[in-house]
Amino acid sequence: MDYPVTRADAVVDSVHGVPVSDAYRWLEDEKAPEVQAWMRAQDALTRRTLAGVPVRDALARRFGELFYVDSISAPARRGDRYFYVRTHKDKEKGVLYWREGEAGAEKVLLDPNGWSADGSVSLGTWVPSWDGRKVAFAQRPNAADEAVLHVVDVDTGAWSQVDVIEGGKYATPKWTPDGAGFYYEWLPTDAAIPVDERPGHTTLRYHALGEPPAKDAVVHPRTGDPSTFLAGDLSRDGRYLFVIISRGWSENDVYWKRVDEKDFRLLVRGEGATYTVHAWKDVFYVSTDEGAPRGRVFAVDPKRPERAAWREIVPQDETASLQSLSLVGGHLALEYMKDVTTEVRVATLEGRQVRTVELPGVGAASNLYGLEDQDDAYFVFTSFTTPRLVYKTSVATGASSLWAKVELPMDPSAYTVDQVFYPSKDGTRVPMFLVYRKGLARDGNAPTLLYGYGGFNVNMQPTFRASILPWLDAGGVYAVANLRGGGEYGKEWHEAGRLGRKQNVFDDFHAAAEYLVRERYTQPRRLAIHGGSNGGLLVGAAMTQRPDLYGAVVCAVPLLDMVRYHLFGSGRTWIPEYGSAERPEDFQTLYAYSPYHHVRPDGRYPALLMMSADHDDRVDPMHARKFVAAVQNVVGNQAPALLRIEMNAGHTGADQVVRSIESSADLYAFLFQVLEVGGLQGGGPAQGR
Repeated sequence: MDYPVTRADAVVDSVHGVPVSDAYRWLEDEKAPEVQAWMRAQDALTRRTLAGVPVRDALARRFGELFYVDSISAPARRGDRYFYVRTHKDKEKGVLYWREGEAGAEKVLLDPNGWSADGSVSLGTWVPSWDGRKVAFAQRPNAADEAVLHVVDVDTGAWSQVDVIEGGKYATPKWTPDGAGFYYEWLPTDAAIPVDERPGHTTLRYHALGEPPAKDAVVHPRTGDPSTFLAGDLSRDGRYLFVIISRGWSENDVYWKRVDEKDFRLLVRGEGATYTVHAWKDVFYVSTDEGAPRGRVFAVDPKRPERAAWREIVPQDETASLQSLSLVGGHLALEYMKDVTTEVRVATLEGRQVRTVELPGVGAASNLYGLEDQDDAYFVFTSFTTPRLVYKTSVATGASSLWAKVELPMDPSAYTVDQVFYPSKDGTRVPMFLVYRKGLARDGNAPTLLYGYGGFNVNMQPTFRASILPWLDAGGVYAVANLRGGGEYGKEWHEAGRLGRKQNVFDDFHAAAEYLVRERYTQPRRLAIHGGSNGGLLVGAAMTQRPDLYGAVVCAVPLLDMVRYHLFGSGRTWIPEYGSAERPEDFQTLYAYSPYHHVRPDGRYPALLMMSADHDDRVDPMHARKFVAAVQNVVGNQAPALLRIEMNAGHTGADQVVRSIESSADLYAFLFQVLEVGGLQGGGPAQGR
């Protein structure tokens, strides 16, 4: 392809005595005119190339049918008021509504569709006060993580002109019972603070409604450690305030105090363990993986908070891992994962199991949404072939009824979902889901898309993905591998894929691909891989470690330069997950798999579509730019390497339906072209209705 010219500089660092080349470091400076021109040229080339794929328009039409839908979220009840988000077939963004009583008239509260002419301003977190009279919410320019907090009066719809708080990147407001104000996490926006140091400046503050935010009291100071997260929580009765300081996704410390006390005291220091605390009626309910890698629950008396006095009420289940705990209707609601499918159990406050919530099938369900003293609760269920269903249930009786569903032009009975298990390189048994149309011929020729993540204790559950339907309808297989590094089997599964054990994740992914070839679903030239963020690191490592095994790579908002990742974006907060090249022992591990540093000048690589975002303030887009430059400059590599840049978008992309359609159409047009997939040309993608 006729790529834009990309110069390679003779930049070589000595890192712990090892020479490390970095020929494309100049592409780290996004604001430089040369880099801006390079980005525009790369994006223009990609969009021209993909626009010329014959099947792209048909794909876009089908995605329009699948993405423009009417849907409703599970409601949040505050007082007698219900709050929920609806999407509409004729709107780009979801709208926040409220009702007086469950059967009351529906009223618009926040409609982000009108917040900016180009649709670039998004609705982030929203939290109603306990009486339902006010809602604190975040506006996110360019759908980025950075946010500004506002307060809206529910009765009048008027936004406060005083309660406007900059620095809401990590903020989740916690209202006091009287609705007079809220606690929130505040991150300074001072440009003098290096971006990689900002997380260590997070403080917990209290905002009194009607007061200038500059006067907000600092309730807990910053940690000064940019590799930590600081978060606050307030019990519903307003009596207990908590501060959680997390070091990555494997351990945290919990501090607490009565609101009328001056100083916080340590509840528990997490040495290789995590703790989540829910306070209700002067009892702390603590879920933890301390001494129980699949999770357990303790009851703690705040009058005797010392660790030796904790009382275990829900022991570890050896067959399932505890994912979350909530208090609903005077009971404990416990979300478990068993071989990557969900079980929701209801227990008494003493931990005695009452029932397992009946689900409509095998799939992924949320925990129960509700209030501690209200019997009504809600949960959400999906599967690979079931769009989102919202159920209302009684905690006391277990009776459930369908509250809302999504209607889509598809036939769920046309598809098969299998769960298989395969051995990884070291013999570990790894699960994987396979989705395809019924009647698939196992002749080793099906175009196959393998997806993975493998990190940060994140689970890849069997949830509905409308975007895969045209792929399935064209005869494709969609595979999701549940790699180590996730939390599918509890703490030990996560630990097996972090820090010095990160290569296990890549080995699990290679083994998934080898299984698909061995079992005659596909062959390497017809096998594509896809991952984003940490999953982008995954597919970047797969591409550079085993280029012979894959025919195409879609890499989205990735980490790829693992020697310098901690210097950009939120990178230092990920040091507990990856390690840091500033430490000699971590450098050896990181440099051994860092995809950017393993692009060989004489390599032969599969086709690459890199999907980046211009306002990604979580994972710096420099990773995408540098990696694409390196692959494009491999002499003799015949496969295309394309960079697509989503404008006015953050790490999770733009939140407009039209932009999702365009992005998905480009992604699948690339795959259809590279893997030579037929099935949608001619009459358009009408299959599966």
